[in-house]
Amino acid sequence: MYAFFDQLRQLNLASILLRLTLAMLFGGFIGLERERKRRPAGFRTYMLVCLGAALTMLLSQYEYHMLTTQWADLAGEIGIRTDVSRFGAQVINGIGFLGAGTIIVTGRQEVKGLTTAAGLWASACMGLAIGAGFYECVLLAVLLIFLVIRLLPYVENFIIENARNMNIYVEFQTLDDVGAIINRIKSQDAQIYEVDIARGREENLLRPSAVFSVRLHQKQAHARVLAAISEVEGVYTIDEI
Repeated sequence: MYAFFDQLRQLNLASILLRLTLAMLFGGFIGLERERKRRPAGFRTYMLVCLGAALTMLLSQYEYHMLTTQWADLAGEIGIRTDVSRFGAQVINGIGFLGAGTIIVTGRQEVKGLTTAAGLWASACMGLAIGAGFYECVLLAVLLIFLVIRLLPYVENFIIENARNMNIYVEFQTLDDVGAIINRIKSQDAQIYEVDIARGREENLLRPSAVFSVRLHQKQAHARVLAAISEVEGVYTIDEI
């Protein structure tokens, strides 16, 4: 049993494929729970971050292995006495500033750009692996990253549409309409566990608005809930965020 795991700890193609795949699956498994609760960082964001972290660790092991085997003579000639993985660490730290610039909070209190930032960070990790000549790992990583970014949005949308948690953005005429909106949401067999109200002109908005965090007691179409709220007198705009 232990011999089997020792084989997988070695730096070979099967081990690399297994590690990257597990990173993607386990990261997505954790992100799935956050996606169901409609948190900003969800399914694909967790996948990309976990995948990038695994790629970075594999790269460090690859560099150490090469410096003690095939690159040992060259390293001795030029006098490399430092940990080469530190160079990659600086790149990973630096890309954080670029990623932070892609994350914005909209006027509807919706966080956007987290998946883009995670994709930038994973791409930076992949660039380090390319620069080190770790081609086996790069080919597998680019396929998995492409899978996460291009194909898994369909899975993510399916999860969102069937989730029991919703974040509903509503614009209305006056603050007196909040009570009627709350009663309408409750009539849809739903529970409100958080309300964030913006008072309109006092916060440079044309009209007051609110974001309702809602949990449905039973699965039902989100469009049906939104349609019911839109029928409340005084509601101007409604959207799921």
